[in-house]
Amino acid sequence: MKPSLQVRLSQHLALTPQLQQSIRLLQLSTLELHQEVEQMLEQNPFLDVEEDATTPFEPLAERLTATERVAERETERAAESPTADAAEDTAGVDAAEFGATEREDWENGTERDDFDGIRELPSSSSSSSSQGDNDDFEPQDRNPAGPSLQDHLRSQLLGMRLSPEDAAAVHVLIESLNDEGYLDDPLEDIAAQLAEADEDRELLLERLQVALKWLQNMDPLGVGASNLGECLAIQLRALPRCEAQTIAIIICKQHLELLARRDLKKLMAATGADEELIKAAQALIVQLEPKPGRRFARAEANIIVPDVIVQKSGRNWKVVLNPDVMPKLRINDLYAQAIRQNRGAGGSGAGAALSSRLQEARWFMKNIQQRFDTIQRVSQAIVERQKSFFTHGEIAMKPLVLREIADELGLHESTISRVTTAKYMATMFGTFELKYFFGSSLNTEAGGNASSTAVRALIKQLVAAEDPSKPLSDSQLSRMLEEQGIQVARRTVAKYREALRIAPANLRRAM
Repeated sequence: MKPSLQVRLSQHLALTPQLQQSIRLLQLSTLELHQEVEQMLEQNPFLDVEEDATTPFEPLAERLTATERVAERETERAAESPTADAAEDTAGVDAAEFGATEREDWENGTERDDFDGIRELPSSSSSSSSQGDNDDFEPQDRNPAGPSLQDHLRSQLLGMRLSPEDAAAVHVLIESLNDEGYLDDPLEDIAAQLAEADEDRELLLERLQVALKWLQNMDPLGVGASNLGECLAIQLRALPRCEAQTIAIIICKQHLELLARRDLKKLMAATGADEELIKAAQALIVQLEPKPGRRFARAEANIIVPDVIVQKSGRNWKVVLNPDVMPKLRINDLYAQAIRQNRGAGGSGAGAALSSRLQEARWFMKNIQQRFDTIQRVSQAIVERQKSFFTHGEIAMKPLVLREIADELGLHESTISRVTTAKYMATMFGTFELKYFFGSSLNTEAGGNASSTAVRALIKQLVAAEDPSKPLSDSQLSRMLEEQGIQVARRTVAKYREALRIAPANLRRAM
């Protein structure tokens, strides 16, 4: 073939570094943005924190370090405790001798099956009367985190008159507990990890078995169990002795699966008890705590700081940015003035590199501001589309897809997806991810549409009002929704019910 030259015209989008940074910042969560700002502050000398803020995210930083402050206070308190000092003085064997060293994706970007992301706003109104007159207290200081499960157990151990060897063994078991208060590893495995020789291992195993009995008598009851049945049985033994208590212990130890299946006939045959006694035993069991360590879980890990806050404005709703998540940045005036003087003096070389860093700092601040402006615009558009939700709750949610917001604001659908991912809105009903307000559409007999979120809320209400002795099946729920004009297949009802973590009808039936 004969070579030839051709001229072609084509259009393409070139992503400048500034545009790439803008897109990247838009999809970051609040915590990731915090890390990005901290990294930029270290790398760019022209970027500085405002004079009235010690950190770029001052309130957020205080929340993130609340757990560390509480841990420090607990350590200091333990160090100053005379009981702790006395225990250290009399202990002949230290713990060191024993070697103490858990969805489906969004459909078309609009729907999800998991609503565990909903969190309530942290309230600061529970401060004590003595602190209410002191404006120097911060909300997170007024509601400090409590001690952990291990701290709670160790404080009890200090008041027990145990030999140093037994106290050290109990301490080893306390450190082996998981967050729910269970022992994940058998005592044999713990002893094998701490002792090498067979004789030492057998002696240590005997010591751990004795220590386990001490541990299982501590508060909260049920701690130190190896499984659910043992945990419930420990709590049952502390109740007043009666026939129902004895049957309940037998059920927890041997027939917990039959109880979960509500199989009354098999329970009666296995235990020899009549129906009335089985129901009395069940009443005792349902009052127990299956996870003893739950009330000691660290709340800070579950706190979600909202990016925007919805406020009532006359008859409408207004979206405002949360100032706690907005970085407090500025350009360092001293360095910027030096650059201007260097330009006036005709400097070059190093001056050009510094000018580039100055421009980089300005771009960074502009892109951060643009990020928050876009979040506010999208959030306001969502609120305008979902006004009924803010008045009547989730049962009044309307169908909404990403394209509707994108067309309204003149943005690309991928941009809306980035904005609504890992960004949260504080409302009067709690804090929700922005994607929560999007839901697929279901047909109605009137020719309209119903949001899948509203249908979920309606299913939840129907199940809550059902007769426990005759729970509603998925087919019955589907027919009841159809009577209200909402066409939902039985399979869809089952899918929504599982998303709401509602058990099937056979497991909801009362015995």
